[in-house]
Amino acid sequence: MSDVTKLCDTAPATTGAAGSAPAATKPDPDAWKKQLEGKSEKVQKALINHHSRYNCAQSVACAFASDLGYDEAEVFAMMEAFGFGMGTMSVCGAVSAMTAVAGMKESCTEPGNSSTKKKSYAISKAMHKAFTEKNGSVICRDIKGVDTKKVLRSCDGCIMDAAEIIEQYLNGELEIPEPKKPAGGAK
Repeated sequence: MSDVTKLCDTAPATTGAAGSAPAATKPDPDAWKKQLEGKSEKVQKALINHHSRYNCAQSVACAFASDLGYDEAEVFAMMEAFGFGMGTMSVCGAVSAMTAVAGMKESCTEPGNSSTKKKSYAISKAMHKAFTEKNGSVICRDIKGVDTKKVLRSCDGCIMDAAEIIEQYLNGELEIPEPKKPAGGAK
């Protein structure tokens, strides 16, 4: 079984091979649905995406894609390699999706025009800070407790947190510091 399957697989566990004793308790494959109660439409969509075999980055970014004028299938493809901490357990895919959504919302979309970069960077920094405050890290390996054996948050939890932080940003509820001006008066 791969690291991805062990840490993030959402498929229901099996009860054993034919002829073997069944597991002591059969896991409820729909238990995750309880997490949807009281959550916003976008948080629910992100979690449903995850349980529909989207990776963590795809789950979050695709939940917001159409609202920002992007095709969900294209966003799904673009975000694929960001799952499982960019495939290396580095930056959490849900966090990468927050950053992507900031770019989708703020970019002027004119190649060569850098007028929106500073604002996008400031938003990304604020989102990362909010996520770290909730989860202790933005690094997948740390969140999953690979080295410490202490799991800080489930993949579902990271996805819901990221979607909630994006909603706070889109609703003007996330504190975003003014982008800093370059030192020495540079433009």
